[in-house]
Amino acid sequence: MSYYFCIVGTKDNPLFELEFGTSKQGGDGIARFPTEARQLNPFIVHASLDIVEEVQWLNSQMYLKRVDHFASSHVSCFLTPTSVKFMLLHLPHPPNTAPSTVSASQNPNVFPPFAPYTTTTPPSSLLRASTSSSSGNTAAIPNNPTSPQTEEALRLFFTEVYEAWVKAVMNPFQTINKTLGSPVFKARVVTAGRKFL
Repeated sequence: MSYYFCIVGTKDNPLFELEFGTSKQGGDGIARFPTEARQLNPFIVHASLDIVEEVQWLNSQMYLKRVDHFASSHVSCFLTPTSVKFMLLHLPHPPNTAPSTVSASQNPNVFPPFAPYTTTTPPSSLLRASTSSSSGNTAAIPNNPTSPQTEEALRLFFTEVYEAWVKAVMNPFQTINKTLGSPVFKARVVTAGRKFL
């Protein structure tokens, strides 16, 4: 999966942005958003803030799970007690590969221009490895943004980033709606992404 992580302040201003890819299941940690989707990511996340503001009053949890989707992208949210929102846009695709694209001349009404993902039969060695594992179908976890395993990994990621964020805003020179430019904070977010996603 490719991820776009954004921290949105109380005045709906972006405080921190980061793109990264999955590091699990043989991923290399590089985000593989198509050019059109990469430019749309901030807009998709910002558009889902309206849904977050509705859902936050219906749920007493800080992790609001998947709150919105656009085309094949999904948006998950974690809400802090100070109404700062951690937004994560995730685009599923096979590990170490970019989603295949469809040219605008083939289908001009599809945006972002993604071809449907096809499932192919894995080689027999991979099939034996996945059936012998005790966790079931582990190959489907990174590509299914609605699976319980993915939801749990996202919750753990958000929790770890929240702990790093609390430490960063406790700095006396940092205010709640000021952009986070700390390289230590960025390194902790990247580490959390590698660890859980």
